[in-house]
Amino acid sequence: MTELCITATPTFNSSPQRLADFATLAEALDYAAEGCTGFNFHDNRGRLLAPLAYVEVRRRALDAARRLKSLGLERGARVAVIADTDPAFMEIFFGCQYAGLVPVPMPIPMSIGGHERYVARLDRLVESCEARVAIAPTHMVRYIEEMPSVDTLAFHGDIEAFRTLPVEEGMTLAPSGPDEIAYLQYTSGSTGFPRGVEIRQHAIMANLRAILASGLAVRPQDRCVSWLPFYHDMGLVGFVLGPMASQLSVDYLGPREFAMRPRLWLSLMTRNRGSIAFAPPFGYDLCTRRLHGSDIDRLDLSAWRVAGVGAEPVLPDVLERFADHFAAAGFDRRAFLPSYGMAENSLAVSFAPLGTGMSLDHVNRDALEQHGEARALDDPEAAEVNATSFVNCGHPLPGHDIIIRDSEGQPLPERHVGRVTIRGPSLMSGYFRDPEQTRKSLGDDGWFDTGDLGYLTSQGLHVTGRHKDLIIVNGRNIWPQDIEALASRLAGINRGELTALAPPEEAPEVDVVVLVQTTLSDEQERAALVKEMAAGIRSEFGIRCTVSLLPPRTLPRTSSGKISRSQARRQYAAQLREAMGAAPTPSAAASS
Repeated sequence: MTELCITATPTFNSSPQRLADFATLAEALDYAAEGCTGFNFHDNRGRLLAPLAYVEVRRRALDAARRLKSLGLERGARVAVIADTDPAFMEIFFGCQYAGLVPVPMPIPMSIGGHERYVARLDRLVESCEARVAIAPTHMVRYIEEMPSVDTLAFHGDIEAFRTLPVEEGMTLAPSGPDEIAYLQYTSGSTGFPRGVEIRQHAIMANLRAILASGLAVRPQDRCVSWLPFYHDMGLVGFVLGPMASQLSVDYLGPREFAMRPRLWLSLMTRNRGSIAFAPPFGYDLCTRRLHGSDIDRLDLSAWRVAGVGAEPVLPDVLERFADHFAAAGFDRRAFLPSYGMAENSLAVSFAPLGTGMSLDHVNRDALEQHGEARALDDPEAAEVNATSFVNCGHPLPGHDIIIRDSEGQPLPERHVGRVTIRGPSLMSGYFRDPEQTRKSLGDDGWFDTGDLGYLTSQGLHVTGRHKDLIIVNGRNIWPQDIEALASRLAGINRGELTALAPPEEAPEVDVVVLVQTTLSDEQERAALVKEMAAGIRSEFGIRCTVSLLPPRTLPRTSSGKISRSQARRQYAAQLREAMGAAPTPSAAASS
């Protein structure tokens, strides 16, 4: 029996390239379908499973649109779809575009904390967006079926059951217009329960045009490779909508497959000459830690011209290690492209200059902590003890603006740290069914308060952290990432295994709490780790620190994989309340 041979969609298209100069996503797909490029799905061994040319995506989407409309859904109704890395997601997402409906990508059950917890989270998301339909891959349908709200849905099931729905004869489709909602994008939930961000067609098209033409300077010979989840803005906008709107082919791995075998990502880059790929810092770090020797010998990363970095604070040491580690495979560190963005702005706000790599701004830490001023160091190496560094995320995209403001909302001069506010054509219309939070964040003048802190220089934006994560000790502003960087160096622990927090009310005797995941079981080794870390932090920062050791995979994470400091703080406070009156053992926690 011969094996069916399938081939990926080509890199070079048969139609002239257009960079998102369309009014809507449906118009963009109409044009992409005239060419020969498309989406390519790979399995957990890197084998091509399903090439899906854009012409086929459009055919399936139109069929899905007719079936959705046959359910009697009102225009603008929400369709929840568990966003696994699967061709069925494209079918439903783009089907909604042609039917005048609103797709809502839902997270997959990955690092969320168990079956029941995921079902509860999914149910809450479906209720919050008032979905009328919920569709999942076959192996995930049980999660939808177990939701308490399942009986309120007009339809629920997998893609196979959906395809058996009858189609009303003589139906006329009316795709979503420029002023209608293109999709709801849930935030990662790093500071609370995720909110549904309303992204209208004109907003997403404006962001795609700016990203593709200016931020990435996309070329006809480019090819994308991604493992980013479709429910996250960087995965959805950057590597589903972006390639489609510029008619590029893209190769996919699932996020779980990448986590288990990160070499598959780089192998795909090698095999298909990938030139554009993005990842949060932890993705680059995972590759560095897991690939060695013969793995690197088999790679050729010389075609990789845009190695984007985003979704979480950019860690310079992580990127430097990756560049050094994979230089032998042809990786050029000038490919690094730090960026700044968020779901509320469709995706991107700013990009560093292309082809220049990562640029650091070295500043005086005392001035930063005590006066909120990012004073540049003349000689960073000579003043290393009193220095901290921030990555340049570049200037805002064309048509977009950034202003740094103080607590009263007044603009601040260059090198003064304040709240990052943004304005531009890519902004959301609001949070779905949440007018109060929309008013708090999005002013009548069109400026959006991101909740981030940062400062501007002539080179661009430098993000220093989240406002809610800032640790204030006796009037000093201490950034948690500075503490985390020191703690990881002291203990030789990966940055993704620890977090620094402002202490909850239940711990008034300390200035900062550091939670550390570890596999250490020996009591003496655990006590030594806690003592060394607490003493080192006190010596470096002059603050009182409690270090608490946790089992692996304990720290809560957002849907995008970031550690949720706010949730970790709440969990730590709950544990303190539960153990009130009981003194911690040296192996569990210590103060200095």
